[in-house]
Parts: sequence; structure tokens; C-alpha cells
Amino acid sequence: MEGAVTALLCRTSDRSTGTAEGARALAEAIAERLGVGPRYVGAPGEPADTHWQDDLRENRGCILEAGGQLEDALEAGRFPVLTASDCTICITTLPVLARLRPDAWVLWLDAHGDFNDAETSPSGFLGGMCLSAACGVWEDGLTEEPRWDPARVVMCGVRDVDPGERVLLTTSGVGLVERPSELSTLLAGRDVFVHLDLDVLDPAAMPGLHWPVEDGMSDGGLRTLLAEVGSVANVIGVEITNLPQASLARRVATIAEPLMPIPEDS
Repeated sequence: MEGAVTALLCRTSDRSTGTAEGARALAEAIAERLGVGPRYVGAPGEPADTHWQDDLRENRGCILEAGGQLEDALEAGRFPVLTASDCTICITTLPVLARLRPDAWVLWLDAHGDFNDAETSPSGFLGGMCLSAACGVWEDGLTEEPRWDPARVVMCGVRDVDPGERVLLTTSGVGLVERPSELSTLLAGRDVFVHLDLDVLDPAAMPGLHWPVEDGMSDGGLRTLLAEVGSVANVIGVEITNLPQASLARRVATIAEPLMPIPEDS
């Protein structure tokens, strides 16, 4: 299957510098492995500590574009790879998945649950509320039904969850896997869309993260996990966020390679 690689450069809810260029560099590194040309959407904006309501209003077009890019790739029968500054893109990518591939599962690899709502979020950061929006826990005003079924989300590597957010995760039925080795059994034979926020890695392995959390995975541990999932599941697409330094793009592309439809002659 041919890949469709898109770097979303425009601002969604970015609060740190460098991640847009990280998304660009990562898209280029992955596209090179897949033997395709990357597509770029938008231009980097100024990062700012803005409230989620402002980001939804001011960055609406960019957030919607993420879902549009995923829809174009899936409907063309291509393997979608999206890179972006932060996880906010899932607000529109997962509802597209719910419409086009409702039987799939989402593997959420992230240090954070991103499942807050307006009442539970201590920071008002849209990127920390995006998965719950995609699942219809709160109304973002961007997308229509269907929303993604939270019971079809499996989290791994999540280790920084706010108290109210934890309640929402539990009551919504989101799955949480403590041991990465259990994922291959859980996801075997399933269609899986992988959401990878690079802060799932330990800060020592990924310097410069805006939201670093200790006790994350190593490069080798993450690549092994992805290789195990890729060997037993039918991976239908990937979105990768939060690469703080463009210079690390080739290393991250190597880590993610087991998920990709790499041409045999490459």
C-alpha cells in the first residue's frame, strides 16, 4: 500500500517552539522511507499559552484540515501518516475514523490521557482535552457525529493524569494497559490506528519536550512495542505529534518504521 504523508504545520494549540519544524522534518524522513513525497499544510504560527476556547475559534481551519487529510488518504486507499505539533489534531481525525473505519481500534501512546474537559482541566490547554472531545465527552463545535467510541481506545505509556480526568477515563470505558507486552495479545487481528505522542518516551530519550514526564519508554522499548503491534495487528494509519527538535526526526522515523508499509526494494 502506498503511503500518504502529511505534515500539519499550521497552529492548532501549540505552546512550544520547534514542534512545527519537527513535524516537517519527521514527515520528510518518513516519506523518504515510504518512497513518496510529503505534503505540507499551512505555515507555523507563534506558540502561545492560549485558552482552549480561543484555540478552537482561531485555529478552526487548521484543526479541521487534519481530519480532511486523513479522510482523503483513507478514501484513496493509501496508508495515512500525519505529523503535527500536538495532539489536538485527533479532535477531527478520530471522528473521520469513526465514520470510515468504525470497527478499528485506537492505540493511544502518550504520557498523558488528554481526556480532560472544561471542568477538570487545570491548564485550559486544548491539547489536554482533545481525545475527550473526539469521543464526544464535551462539545467542541467542530465536528458532527459520529464521535469515536472511547471503549475502542487502548492507552499505553500514560502516566500523568489529572484526578478529574481519571474519573472521565474510567466512566467512559477507555482501556489502560500497564504492560506494553500485553498489547500484542489485545490487538492481534484487529484494525488499529496508532496515535503516538513522543512524550511517551522518557525525557532522557527525547530532550526538549514541552510536557516531559519521567519514567517513560526508551527508544528501543518503543520500537519493540511498535514492532510487536505491527506484526499482529492491521495498522491502518498513524499520527505522530510533539517532536521538539527537527534534528531528531530520522531517529523517530526509525522508531516508527515497524508500523509503516515500507516498499520491499527500499
